[in-house]
Amino acid sequence: MNTIPSAITALRAGAAKTCITPTLGTPINGDLTPIASRHIHDDLHVRALALDDGSTRMVFAVVDTCLLDRGLFDEAKKLVQQQTGLAPEQVMMSCTHTHSAGSACSAHLSEADPAYRSWLPGRIADAVRCAANNLAPAQVAWGNGSVPQHVFCRRLSIKSGMTYTNQLGVTTERAKMNWDSPHPADGQPTGPTDPEVFVLSIRHADGRPLALLANYSLHYVGDVGTGHISADYFVAFADRIQQLLGADRLDPPFIGILSNGTSGDINNWDPKVGSNSPAPYTRIREVADDVAQEVLRVVHQMQHRRNVTLRARQGECIVATRRPDADEVREAHAVVAGRPVNQLKTWPENYAREQLILADYPAEVSMPLQVFRIGELAVAAWPGEIFAASGLNLKKQTPLKPLFNIGLANGWYGYIPPPEQFPLGAYEIWRMRTSFLETNTIPKMTASFVELLKSLK
Repeated sequence: MNTIPSAITALRAGAAKTCITPTLGTPINGDLTPIASRHIHDDLHVRALALDDGSTRMVFAVVDTCLLDRGLFDEAKKLVQQQTGLAPEQVMMSCTHTHSAGSACSAHLSEADPAYRSWLPGRIADAVRCAANNLAPAQVAWGNGSVPQHVFCRRLSIKSGMTYTNQLGVTTERAKMNWDSPHPADGQPTGPTDPEVFVLSIRHADGRPLALLANYSLHYVGDVGTGHISADYFVAFADRIQQLLGADRLDPPFIGILSNGTSGDINNWDPKVGSNSPAPYTRIREVADDVAQEVLRVVHQMQHRRNVTLRARQGECIVATRRPDADEVREAHAVVAGRPVNQLKTWPENYAREQLILADYPAEVSMPLQVFRIGELAVAAWPGEIFAASGLNLKKQTPLKPLFNIGLANGWYGYIPPPEQFPLGAYEIWRMRTSFLETNTIPKMTASFVELLKSLK
């Protein structure tokens, strides 16, 4: 399925979505404290886009959930291979990172719901299978725009001469989150933002809209109702772009998809203003509309074509883990004192519990790195939550241009900051399940991606 064709052939494409809304009562993954879902504001979906050039077939599958570990993705890919013959390297799976979805993966302060977790891989595979069922003659185009007004680096340096006490009670760090901004200690952002919105547009051979995959590096919006299940602004974008393109009520249905980019240190809270929203879903609609309007502008400038070559590659990147030493484990045991997780109420208590969990982690892990090529376009799939600077750096170093990055893909390994961020501290650096890889992980991943991209040339 991955051989290079001797001659460029006409493209076929198909798209589909499957519903993955959990039952009420399923815990929500994304809140700082565990909460059970009590209302469904909008359904969650897996949205899949399949492309086939007659020799290579590839599929994007974007899941409305906060995060999924590699084991669950691998299980879904195994089902896909059994049902369709598609090899794992031909299927790029990722999470939107909505913080108001059912929990299928255990992370800091959030545990997976076993029933939901066991049900989810089959539904992800169903979306891929249905997208492949819908393959039809198609044409493709791509381009990029910019939506800078909704992306802010959420990590801020601490002003010189000021002291800031973080959630762990530490006063020596040089950076802080913008959770409590505006704050007198707020300094300059510790990294850049990536305002690019990338657009992959797919039309039927006769010009009717078939699917659209957009990509934007924004963590999520988050102004949902308490206890609400919601796909956040990702679903609002899908609905809005369908409306703007006049693609309602088509058969098969038009599928709008918004994937997350490298947004590990990016949210839409202006630190000078704060995170207050006039009413639930207000900012979600505003951000979704602005992104959709820019996507529409880009689409109107595109020239779609039938003939492209597809290629896919996947590799492994092995990195060391950060784990507590024996003294730190003893200190953590003293803090936890054998209490169950529901009795640990403070950040220091939960941080101590994280040390006991990490003590049993392996000395190293292997992460999947994946790249797609669609004509001249390249796509890099990063596991974990990647900072904007790392995504921008790969866009500069890539031997194939243009390139866009999809984050939270094929597995979750917590935040993966670039090396220069570790001395600054703050939440994304704290050694927990949310951040446990060696400080040199990003340079290793970037070098591996460049080699994979070279292999696509």
